[in-house]
Amino acid sequence: MTGAPGAAPGRAAAPVAELVEPGRGGGPVDLFRHRYLLRLIVRRELRARYQGSLLGLGWSYVRPAAHFAVFYFVVGVFLGMNRQIEHFPIYMFSGLVLVSFFNETLINATHAVLGNAPLVRKVYLPRELFPAASLLVSGVHLLPGLAIVTVAAAWNGWRPTPAALGSMLLGFALVAVLGMGLGLMCSALHVFYRDTDKVVDISTLFVTWSVPMIYPWTVVRDTAPPWALDLYLANPLADAVLLFERAFWWPTTDRSFAFPDHLTRDGLVSLAVAVVVLVVGQLVFARLQRRFAEEL
Repeated sequence: MTGAPGAAPGRAAAPVAELVEPGRGGGPVDLFRHRYLLRLIVRRELRARYQGSLLGLGWSYVRPAAHFAVFYFVVGVFLGMNRQIEHFPIYMFSGLVLVSFFNETLINATHAVLGNAPLVRKVYLPRELFPAASLLVSGVHLLPGLAIVTVAAAWNGWRPTPAALGSMLLGFALVAVLGMGLGLMCSALHVFYRDTDKVVDISTLFVTWSVPMIYPWTVVRDTAPPWALDLYLANPLADAVLLFERAFWWPTTDRSFAFPDHLTRDGLVSLAVAVVVLVVGQLVFARLQRRFAEEL
């Protein structure tokens, strides 16, 4: 048996690792190829976030509960929406968990590359792992809120029908794909333009009020001109929130509430748009990541 020059007689040469040009990678394929490393980054993010905390992961229950309490008493009680919408707490919370998931994903993904600058400068690894880890950490925080809204809906007669589960999966997929696409784009831009996170923070404020989460979409239909309603319903996040409300809230009511026509079709169109955003985000990320190390 022959081996590499200098190898010990009778022993095969160790395989040579494939060399990768800095700043280049396999894109989303690398996320699957390095899934073990992705799990390690997610665990590290969770440990770092709750290190020294008394409640630890319990804060993922406290935060949605605090947001719910503020919106419920201000909008539901003081502004009377609780009397206008049947089971208003379920209505609002089913949208709130999804909006919180999107906002947290986008904010954390924007800081993902810059926050891991030492690793980016010294070690080669697919840089897409950092925004992807932000998405998964936000998914971990989504689970408690999702459990709460499921229990509350089940208490009021909800059952996991195929229509409800399909609406839930479509709404979640839409938000996850859109959040990942925008997160890739913003995380790359934040390396070069450090005020990107300020723009993202302001944008998340608009997200909260631009979807039918604390008011029904019929308010826009009855008060806005037709072109404004079309623009409002063209928002992919509005479709996602409506799908979640149809999945969890609507089955607990008398079902007299009318959703926009062709909601499932519009949700699928929005999902296709989100996939385009993901592709564009990956292209922007791949182009800019070649200069990450020198910029950081």
